[in-house]
Amino acid sequence: MRMKDAGWVWEGQGFDPGVEPSIFGVGEGAAFFGIRRACFMFHLNTPFAMRKLAYLEEVVCDISKWKYRWLEEGGVGHRVDASAESVRAEARLVSQLSRDFPNITGAIHDDMLGLVKNEGYGPEEYAPIYEALRSENPALKLWTVVYTHELERPEWKAFAPYMDIVNLWIWEAKNLPHLDEYMERCRAVFPGKPINLGCYLRDYPTVAPVPMDLLKCQWERIPRYLGEGLIQGYSILGTVLIDGQQEQAEWVRDFIAAH
Repeated sequence: MRMKDAGWVWEGQGFDPGVEPSIFGVGEGAAFFGIRRACFMFHLNTPFAMRKLAYLEEVVCDISKWKYRWLEEGGVGHRVDASAESVRAEARLVSQLSRDFPNITGAIHDDMLGLVKNEGYGPEEYAPIYEALRSENPALKLWTVVYTHELERPEWKAFAPYMDIVNLWIWEAKNLPHLDEYMERCRAVFPGKPINLGCYLRDYPTVAPVPMDLLKCQWERIPRYLGEGLIQGYSILGTVLIDGQQEQAEWVRDFIAAH
């Protein structure tokens, strides 16, 4: 499998600390990296947005939405709307949109375990979210963001029936050399579930680009993981970071093209 056929990019503008607004718009990250699959994040799931992404082979839509609000002191703030009711409504909306946009193949629940805990609901309340996603299109897959530092959490066993694809991320770039160990542990925690490996351009804990030696440490494993069937694909975060992480983004683009 060529790497360009297994890649996804997170598309959308976010308000990340230290990250200025990007010159890249939604859908332009996929074109930059030479791939044709996207996770549509942060913005409203609408027919207008889906028409903009209709040229892509596959799209999965975020269902824990970051929403913007005007602050009393001026400016714009944002918050995540992750209540069970809101996430279920978004899941149902994605299912409905998939009838008109067949390149929608699923939904992604970002920061799932932490948000579920913050909102105070569990597997019983999560089952209707999964059902809502499949209500209009039973073929849709639910992606769940899982961080390697969460792998030992006991809650996963109860949520696993409602997870189709594990989107695995290493939060701290300094831990990337342990990727093989994390992969082995992930496969033990989620036996039989496809894994999509998350790849940051920016190290959020240090508010800086991922050091190039650590970035290469991760990416140089991906062709082997794909060849051995350890992962079904990889995700790049993301379009909004290309400007500020140009060295990382251009290296990744060239690596994908060469493999």
